[in-house]
Parts: sequence; C-alpha cells; structure tokens
Amino acid sequence: MCDRRLLFNALVIFAVLPTGFAQHTEPSSQPEAGKELRIAAAADLQPLLPPLLHQFEQQTGIHAEASYQASATLATQIIDGAPFDLFLAADLSFPQRVIDAGRAEQAAPLPYARGTLVLWTRNDSGVADLSLEALQNAGVKSIAIANPDHAPYGRAAQAALQHAGLLNALRPKLVIAENIAQAAQYADSGNAQAGFISLTSALTPRLSTDGHFVQVPDEDYPPILQGAIVVRGSPGAGAAHRFLEFLQRRAIQQTLAAEGLKPIH
Repeated sequence: MCDRRLLFNALVIFAVLPTGFAQHTEPSSQPEAGKELRIAAAADLQPLLPPLLHQFEQQTGIHAEASYQASATLATQIIDGAPFDLFLAADLSFPQRVIDAGRAEQAAPLPYARGTLVLWTRNDSGVADLSLEALQNAGVKSIAIANPDHAPYGRAAQAALQHAGLLNALRPKLVIAENIAQAAQYADSGNAQAGFISLTSALTPRLSTDGHFVQVPDEDYPPILQGAIVVRGSPGAGAAHRFLEFLQRRAIQQTLAAEGLKPIH
C-alpha cells in the first residue's frame, strides 16, 4: 500500500511540474528591449501613418506606436521629459525647439516630407465655387482653422489669408481648433462650413466622400517642411533611426505623396 501511495504521489508531482514550468518559460508577448518605438507624430500624419507603422513592423520586427497631437504640444511634452523616441513634426521650428533644449540627437531637424494646405467644405455646406474669396460671402458664417500658435498648418492658413488680404475681414468667422485633425473634424461635422486642413486629411475616404476641396496656392504661404528628430538618450533611439531610414526609401516617399505629403526632393 505504501509503495502504491508513493507511486501515486510521484505521478501527481510529475503531472503538475510541466504546467508550472511552462508558465515561467513561455516567451513573453512584450516587445524585446530595443524592439519598440514610441513616436510623437503631428496630427496631419494620423490618416496615413498607421499602415506605414504596420509595414515597418512586418519588415523589422519593431513594434511602433504613435501619439498624434499638435506639433507645439508634442515639442513641449518631449522637452518636459515625455517618453518618446522619435518626433515627427509638421514643420521644422518645433523640432528645433527640442534641439535647442538639448533633448535631440541631431544638430538640425531632418526634413522628411512637405505638407500641402487645402480649403475643404462639405458637399451640403452651401458654399458654392469654393475659393479663398468665396469665404467673404455673407452666407459663410464659420471657417475652421488650426491654432496658429500650436499647429504649422494653422500658421500656414493664417499666412495665406494674410497674403490674400482677407485675414482681418475673416477673423470673426474663424473657428480655432487645437490641431489640423480637429479642424478637419469641425468642418466635416458641420461645426464649420469650411476648413483649412491638410491634404492628408482631405484625401481620406471619409472626407473625399463627404466634401470637396481646392488647394491653396503654394506661393500663398511658407513651405510646410515637416521635420524629425530622435530624442536624445531614449531607449528606442536605434529603432527611431531605422524608421527615419525607412521613411527615406523611394517607395515610402511615393506612398506619402499619394496620401498628400510631397517628397522633400
């Protein structure tokens, strides 16, 4: 009887051990060190960056996630120590602020694309013959624009209105959004009859279906050169450099162009 009990206990222990052992040796689902990339991304990138991040992960095994906000907000967060590895801004001035604060690896922002400003309206907005001049019509009550203090596209829109001699006349109609993505939301939701938005937003399936746009002449506003920096001392700095190399590939630059960002060359 004693021998049978000993054999039974041994079998129970043998049966339990593999399960407990497997719990300790099973591969972790978390990315390995250096295999994760945290990106602070300008709001105009929100429509097009996710599939590029997926493509980058498939090719490199590096999992990348992005937080989309106004470039000024992101620059301040990085300077204050937010845990980002890479900053993809909508201009060069905000990455330069990070450089000046000693929080970047580069001595100057790396341009990766050029943005395009458009004027967009819903098909049912009642705005006929869409143009900058048409915004003066009494029937146009509200125009969405990203905050010029925070968003490069808002600064560009303000410059375009100033160039056309319309800024003072249209100022009472302007509805200020935090960033360019929110400006597009205001216009698409009907909270504004028209909006100055990025071409990246205007080309999305939703906005292409809901409305139409005209491109603001390039000569009416300073070029929207979008720049990047790698955050100094970040754990994903190596992954950030690899992503910047990825963005410079001809095929990726062509993808960006198709989605509304012109190549820098």
